[in-house]
Amino acid sequence: MTERTDINLSGNLADAQRSYGVDGPLVRACDAAVDEGRMEDVDALIADLHASDLADLLEELAGENRRKLLDHVRDQLDPELLIHMDDVVREDVLEILEPEEVAAVLSELDTDDALDVFEDIAEADQQGILNRLSSSDRALLEQAMTYPEDSAGRLMQRELVTVPKNWSVGNTIDYLRRRAAELPRDFYAIYVVDDERVPVGIIPLSRLMRNQRDVPIDDIMLTELRAAPVGMDQEEVALMFAQYALVSAPVVNPDGKLVGVITADDIVHVIQEEAEEDFLRLGGVQEDDFYEAVLETTRARFSWLLVNLCTAIVASLVIGLFDAAIEQVVALAILMPIVASMGGNAGTQTLTVAVRALAMKELTMTNAARIIGKEVIVGGINGLLFAALISVVTWVWFGDMLIGFVIGAAMIINLLIAGFAGVTIPIVLQKMNIDPAVASAVVLTTITDVIGFMAFLGLAALILL
Repeated sequence: MTERTDINLSGNLADAQRSYGVDGPLVRACDAAVDEGRMEDVDALIADLHASDLADLLEELAGENRRKLLDHVRDQLDPELLIHMDDVVREDVLEILEPEEVAAVLSELDTDDALDVFEDIAEADQQGILNRLSSSDRALLEQAMTYPEDSAGRLMQRELVTVPKNWSVGNTIDYLRRRAAELPRDFYAIYVVDDERVPVGIIPLSRLMRNQRDVPIDDIMLTELRAAPVGMDQEEVALMFAQYALVSAPVVNPDGKLVGVITADDIVHVIQEEAEEDFLRLGGVQEDDFYEAVLETTRARFSWLLVNLCTAIVASLVIGLFDAAIEQVVALAILMPIVASMGGNAGTQTLTVAVRALAMKELTMTNAARIIGKEVIVGGINGLLFAALISVVTWVWFGDMLIGFVIGAAMIINLLIAGFAGVTIPIVLQKMNIDPAVASAVVLTTITDVIGFMAFLGLAALILL
């Protein structure tokens, strides 16, 4: 982590203290210094920044000043800088850098990070970058690109340490010292393989260092391995890490041979990425567009807003069927939004829990009936409680007990439906191979609006007129 204390440049930044990230005073001071061409001040401001903090700073700066700062630091560019950037900003930075510079950055990164950066390079420029890499780096990237997107093969790093199972602790330590220059920069475990390069065990470094040199590797290795096939979805890999409290996991090809390793830091990014994706899709946003241009953001959001408009028209058509009732009892128009709103909010609560449970493999066909029953009961109880409350409020407000009864009955019906739909919609969509996080909210809103209006206005037409 980066700590900064007592930074003061021309009165722009004083006593700035923070344990991580970049704060507002630093960003403003750097922005002003870049804008005014005071690059010595810029150097002082960014001297102690971690690569991830410098990435945050570049994201905060406006387009032209971002380019100026990048041009200023490009001669001593930390390769780690690119892996900490937002994808949209990284694409902008990659367009600024020369192909030789990009190739130099890729060659310094671990294979998993290099692939992550390479994927953001425009397809038209990818081959030119590959041609500037060493034959070994190029072969690794080209092979990684053949694996499915968001799979273990894309997520893994190829740098790892393997030893045969007939070695001793002494053999292993001597090997690590002799080949130190060729080993991965950071590693915490050694994989034991047989003659066919099939993983048969793992040795945490702590276990290796605690044993005497003559102890056979076969005696101290852990044999319970949780291997990920190269084609396994990264979300499944993350669930496997969480289920078995893994720190790392080997990745194997269809023949069972060891081809890479996934570590906990990779999984942290996967969990964050998957959580952000589901959160955004529940709001009708396909991807994070925080750094996108106005037109791109507008275009991305338009489609789901159009779907919402269509569903709103359907709900309005239902209201139109009862226009005569609304004309005679004006209170109905005032009270209508209450029923639909309560149903929508109750359904969204259930929906959020259900989508999360599906993603975590907690909601399955085995327990679906029990969970649906539970949510319907919860909806019914809440419906009764809020029906009693809104009935009294309506009676006092309009002085008509029948209107209070109507809205209370409609409230019970809609919250029952909301509880049922909030669970069943994600399950049905998943069975249809449609991402529940994308489409569930729109379908749920339509159902609760239509049912709410139908129940309230239909009961009103039968009882009040």
